Amino acid sequence: MRYGVAIARGRLYEPGTYTIQRKTKWPTWTPTQAMIKRDPDLYVQHANGMNAGPSNPLGSRALYLYVGNRDTYLRIHGSPQPQSIGGRASSGCVRMVMAHINVLYETVSPGSTAYLHPTEDALGTAS
Repeated sequence: MRYGVAIARGRLYEPGTYTIQRKTKWPTWTPTQAMIKRDPDLYVQHANGMNAGPSNPLGSRALYLYVGNRDTYLRIHGSPQPQSIGGRASSGCVRMVMAHINVLYETVSPGSTAYLHPTEDALGTAS
């Protein structure tokens, strides 16, 4: 199955191989210190976290991406902004339409591998 996603803006996207170590229904969200520093007007109000719910940036489900035992703070998650799907919108995570992450969530087990492929512009052009 293929799903449309939104990925990180600019250089915030980190292609690579990750392990889904945990998954959560209706997750809470806290912006990272890097996010707050980069865009304080948007994130400082949530420095102590945001409760789960339909306006939470992680949406209804989240898959937590790790490298070894290290939480990367990258997630594959739902989004309350479906209009962002197909673009570059996040601060590092992979966003999905809520209905799609709800289906994917049920099919993925902790320990599964997630491959975040390079963007087309990072691949260069072939001659």
